[in-house]
Amino acid sequence: MQLLLALFYFFYFALIGVYVIFLPKVLELSGYSASDIGIIFAAAPLVRFVVPFLFIKGLKLNVKSFNFALSIMILSAISFYFSLDSFYRLLFSNIGIGIGLSLVLPYIELISLNNLGKEKYGKIRLFGSLGFILVSLVLVKFLDPPSVALLYLLVISFFVVITAYIIVQGEKEVLNKTSEEKNDINILKDWKLWLGLTLMQVGFGPFYNFFTIYETDFGLSLDMTIYLWSFGVVVEVFMLFFQGRFLRNNLLLVLQITTFITAIRWFLVFMFPQNLPILFFSQSLHALSFALFHSAAISYLFVLYKHKSLAQQFFSGITYGFGAFVGALYSGYMYEYFPEYLFLSASVVVFLAFGSLSLWKRKLSMG
Repeated sequence: MQLLLALFYFFYFALIGVYVIFLPKVLELSGYSASDIGIIFAAAPLVRFVVPFLFIKGLKLNVKSFNFALSIMILSAISFYFSLDSFYRLLFSNIGIGIGLSLVLPYIELISLNNLGKEKYGKIRLFGSLGFILVSLVLVKFLDPPSVALLYLLVISFFVVITAYIIVQGEKEVLNKTSEEKNDINILKDWKLWLGLTLMQVGFGPFYNFFTIYETDFGLSLDMTIYLWSFGVVVEVFMLFFQGRFLRNNLLLVLQITTFITAIRWFLVFMFPQNLPILFFSQSLHALSFALFHSAAISYLFVLYKHKSLAQQFFSGITYGFGAFVGALYSGYMYEYFPEYLFLSASVVVFLAFGSLSLWKRKLSMG
């Protein structure tokens, strides 16, 4: 199972690498405006936000619905490949990919935590970072014509679907058991926690959707921008390998520290968009602002709530869904009208996330 999980993470985050590093640039090269790009990339996370609420209303996350999501995902990737010349086809293809992503990763994360535990999780998850690095270093050499990136998206989506399908066939009991748990998640009661987690992802909107465009517009070469991306993922790999010691005790404190550091990270990008030493330093903080934050967040929710599969669905849907939707949408318009202040706005948003998490006081036993 560990090998299968490692392969899944490798292909899944290679897919994410194509999606966040290259596709915004591909759309820009194809004549789309910043606001168009923001709208297109807001579609998938919006769907991820909606899907978890369907489970509250009676939809069951079982093998049948999971396999249906995999089918939607691969069909949407095929559609994406043939949609570069149409805004609306791109939009609807992105919605389909969003449906697939909203169901696939949260359940695989649950399987990982069940099989590995939170301290060993990072050592398997780091294969995802390796996939992200590899695709970024390879694809940058073959981005002309832009449709090459869409071919990578299609091929890697196929491998994601295959590995996810095989993993789920061996974990049907876990899937059926967790889908029957009583819902104990009260988002309104726990709003400070969920607001903080969500604002953190809103603050990542400028980075995920416009970092490549932002830096190349400031004069950095595309190659150098990819090296910045890759360096951030390299330090992420090291954090994932060694993070177990940080996840043993106060996970909430880890969330608070990583959000505060992320606010500093975006402020540095705003202040020094052409200073390579500072940009590489800011990328080194990705080890904390993504790797450690993500692992601490899913581990904290895994311990906090009894309905563990739904907790992961909500984390994916509300933070990476609604948070990323707002982040993509606002960053598109921000970059179109106030491009120089894009990462200052990200810094402010993430500082608000830190404030919200600092106000969250619910205690729990780490067992």
